[in-house]
Amino acid sequence: MEKHLMSGNEAIAQGAWEASVAVGVGYPGTPSTETLEALVRKDDVYCEWSPNEKVAFEVGLGAAIAGVRSLVTMKHVGVNVAADPFMAAASTGVNAGLVLLAADDPSCYSSQNEQDSRFYAAFGRIPCLDAADSQDCYEMARAAFELSERFDTPVMLHETMRIAHTRTLVAAAGAREAVAPRDYADDIPKYVMMPANAVKRRAVVDERQAALEEYAETCPFNHVERHSEKIGVICAGAVYQHVREALPEASTFKLGLAWPLPARALADFAASVDACYVIEEASDYFSSRVRALGIELAEPPAGALPVAGELKPQLIRAAFGVEQPTHRAPATDLPPRPPAFCPGCPHRLVFCELRRLKAIVTGDIGCYTLGAVAPYGACHTVIDMGASLSMAHGMELAGAAERTGRPVVGVIGDSTFAHSGITSMLGTIYNGGTGTLCILDNRTTAMTGTQGNPVNGVTLTDSSHKIGPLDNPTGKALDLLALCRAMGVEDVVEVDAQDLQAVRSALKAATSATDRLSVIVFKAPCRLIDRSRGKLPTIRDCRACGQCIKIGCPALGRAKDGTAAIDPTQCVGCDQCVQSCPFGCITKE
Repeated sequence: MEKHLMSGNEAIAQGAWEASVAVGVGYPGTPSTETLEALVRKDDVYCEWSPNEKVAFEVGLGAAIAGVRSLVTMKHVGVNVAADPFMAAASTGVNAGLVLLAADDPSCYSSQNEQDSRFYAAFGRIPCLDAADSQDCYEMARAAFELSERFDTPVMLHETMRIAHTRTLVAAAGAREAVAPRDYADDIPKYVMMPANAVKRRAVVDERQAALEEYAETCPFNHVERHSEKIGVICAGAVYQHVREALPEASTFKLGLAWPLPARALADFAASVDACYVIEEASDYFSSRVRALGIELAEPPAGALPVAGELKPQLIRAAFGVEQPTHRAPATDLPPRPPAFCPGCPHRLVFCELRRLKAIVTGDIGCYTLGAVAPYGACHTVIDMGASLSMAHGMELAGAAERTGRPVVGVIGDSTFAHSGITSMLGTIYNGGTGTLCILDNRTTAMTGTQGNPVNGVTLTDSSHKIGPLDNPTGKALDLLALCRAMGVEDVVEVDAQDLQAVRSALKAATSATDRLSVIVFKAPCRLIDRSRGKLPTIRDCRACGQCIKIGCPALGRAKDGTAAIDPTQCVGCDQCVQSCPFGCITKE
């Protein structure tokens, strides 16, 4: 066994590879993304990005039923998207091992909500392994495929952001197991979920649950550490690490199997201590289930733990009245660093013009969500992937434009459009809707790390060793204009997102036309994949009007005399400020 520093995601990829996984599939979503990016670099395994998580799960399930081990990865909100095939697979079973990596994000570091994916495992009654460090990630990923085949069920491997992105030592075998594909056999009663078959599969799931409950009592991933008999803590995942740091004298029951729970073992543990506590973050997943087992739980003596957000050792110490260690006080005079579009970002001018139009903007999930922040304030709803186009139609039905005198504009990115925006737009077209829809095609899936997507044709294999677009991607790129026309959109145009006048003219024409649906594809590459730098502009005779500052470029600021100033270390020479100055004071002479 060799030891290496690995993130949780890298360790999952290593463990899955050693377990002879043959297919890895997912949708890039932080904090799960790096798992497939690590797995695709290994031999004898095929990996791909899917348009969305539902498709990814279905691909993985098809491969498993056909007889090869499959890993499906997604973040917590992606589990919502994949819930339909997920729940069906919990009834059908899998044949070869199928593991679903669900990565949660307590404190919403890169997500629109907090959500505990373990509820899905309990809902579907499938085993759920809960990793507490990278070693757990590696060992659980290896074992999950065997567990899946043993009980003929999908297995959820659960992690949180703190586990996914923290590097700890992993002792890994480094060798791939020789696991032959399983035979495929037709089995209509098992895999065809018409009502008559589904009813019979319910009995199979009931029998499986009983067997899993017995397995839970001896599951090797559940671990008891005996210390003080005064305090016992039931915990899992990253919270286990925080408990060990904050309460080193407490006895702990580390739950590596989050569903089903080991009822007898937990009862014995609770009886062995004077006071038993459940410590968990952003959820009552464990506390509600432990209490349902008839186990009495105590409340922290010095105050309740937060019900939302990521837990940290200092919060646990405070709840138990433990003295906090002395640390250097954090700096309080640092300037704020709010999120912002990158210098030269192709989304900037679009939102500047939407602000100028005073449009009601239904936005979507992606970098362009930043259109909601200062200085733009031009993105007014962001709910979920693909919602922008559907909600724009809903606002049309409510007469929002007529009642407010403001145009309604739906805005979505290229990857998100492929994910779930196509059907949203189809609903508007099918029902004769009108209005303006904007697709921001920046040639990549920028927010999660410049992954490929169906619009640019860059596959996971293409981008496995480099960042940025490839000259000859192996995937088939989606033609957005052709697709929109084929779906029935007559007014669809492509516009250079870096051309202010073109952006302004296109939005003016589209929002003025109230009798039809207009689609504008704003196209220009993300600055993370197009790192070229143009000639830097200069400022002469600045009139301090501030118009250039209002575009919100990080490379633009004010000098002490109030005039505009350009930071040459950040400027990429994109010409956005040149086009925005009403007096021609910014030039490239």
